[in-house]
Amino acid sequence: MAYEHLTFDVAERIATVTLNRPDKLNALSDALMGELGRAIDEARVRPDVGAVLLTGAGRAFGAGADISELAGQSAVQGKARAERGQRVFRRFETSPKPTIAAVNGVALGGGCELAMACHLRIASESAKFGQPEVKLGTVPGYGGTQRLPRLVGKGRALQLLLTGETIDAAEAYRIGLVNRVVPAAQLMDVCRVMLATMLAQGPLALAHCIEAVDRGLDMSLDDAIALEASFFGLLSATADKAEGMRAFLEKRPASFSGA
Repeated sequence: MAYEHLTFDVAERIATVTLNRPDKLNALSDALMGELGRAIDEARVRPDVGAVLLTGAGRAFGAGADISELAGQSAVQGKARAERGQRVFRRFETSPKPTIAAVNGVALGGGCELAMACHLRIASESAKFGQPEVKLGTVPGYGGTQRLPRLVGKGRALQLLLTGETIDAAEAYRIGLVNRVVPAAQLMDVCRVMLATMLAQGPLALAHCIEAVDRGLDMSLDDAIALEASFFGLLSATADKAEGMRAFLEKRPASFSGA
């Protein structure tokens, strides 16, 4: 599948998706958003892809929406654009294959929202994060008001949302917005090693862990642990579970088939 505004490369079962508008700091234009949707859909269905690594070309991860496209939009157009973007980001969040955002530079507005839609975030020491939409007289439109408090708590989220301030990678790690901070030269290697660790596990187990966490956060505890029990039961009947436990008892690495 051909892409104009991003690159899509597969190696060792990892699809590396790189936002490729470096002259615009990888601003999320409508065209790029459309390609992001196609890219995650391709990654989810390709049998040679087991995980997704998302990053940006140049010195930015993503500098937010393309303001030139937003400036003249009506209320109806604005809502429709937000809903389109939310659907794209939700496909990253609900992917049964692990997704990691390798945040190589600024991640502001929609760029920060995109990073938050991935399952994990690894940041370079030079990365910056923020939701500056209030400075433009609006609010985040791609899920930022909902994912940010789920990651860092209500108080810290409101501070970032209401001030529009930008924070560095160290502060993002301190408040729980990112999972790790590493030197820029090590960023991609660290992400690939982490994904390789995940890819050594049972793919059905990975998918059900992701789904259990995603769905369970919006359930009561009783309903959420009931969902977990159902997944535990379903996986008990799989070949992967049999192989994993047999490998453990035989003290050897498991060879999972995804069945």
